Amino acid sequence: MNLISPVDTQIIEFQDLGLRDYEPVWRSMQEYTANRDNYSLDMIWCLEHEPVYTIGYNGDKSHLRKNVSIPLIRVDRGGQITYHGPGQLIIYFLIDLKRRNCGIKSLVNLMENAIIKLLESYDVNAHRIDTAPGVYVDQKKIAALGVRAKKFGCYHGLSLNVNMDLKPFDAINPCGYKDLTVTQLKDLGGPEDLNRVSKDLSQFILNEFTQLAKET
Repeated sequence: MNLISPVDTQIIEFQDLGLRDYEPVWRSMQEYTANRDNYSLDMIWCLEHEPVYTIGYNGDKSHLRKNVSIPLIRVDRGGQITYHGPGQLIIYFLIDLKRRNCGIKSLVNLMENAIIKLLESYDVNAHRIDTAPGVYVDQKKIAALGVRAKKFGCYHGLSLNVNMDLKPFDAINPCGYKDLTVTQLKDLGGPEDLNRVSKDLSQFILNEFTQLAKET
């Protein structure tokens, strides 16, 4: 007996949410994932956040090295502390991992591939570091990753520094690394227009999911 999926497994709905406070978006991701079923679409949210530090559920608060006025929120992803602010592209993945035959490791690899190919299209040579998830340019971090899997769904995603104030990173050990510095597209000769980068990266992400479907 052949079973037909209630939704087209190739469909991914991309939504541009603009500039948002962190916590309401986080709670919306949790709610969508908790309530999703076989009819729920896979979605990708593209947005910016108002200034905020987030830290994973097992993260060490000592990685916030200075007293700052920016709020710190402990969230339900893995990893240590990072910063989000205007001019940084955030992409959240609300994906049914089982539907796409995709595990967390494969999803992380997909995100890194998409970012590296995006930067390559801007003539920026980027790379991975095996022991530290994310994307780097000359050992400086330009993109951070963090996901949470639940009921075969996942949420959270990636942040890519495009055209932002990098000073808040000075108050933390980014992602828990004391000597890690960060960079952004603007300082590497890449585009400064967040909308353009969002559209370009969304296409690379879609290409990666298409390739994954062909392989499974």
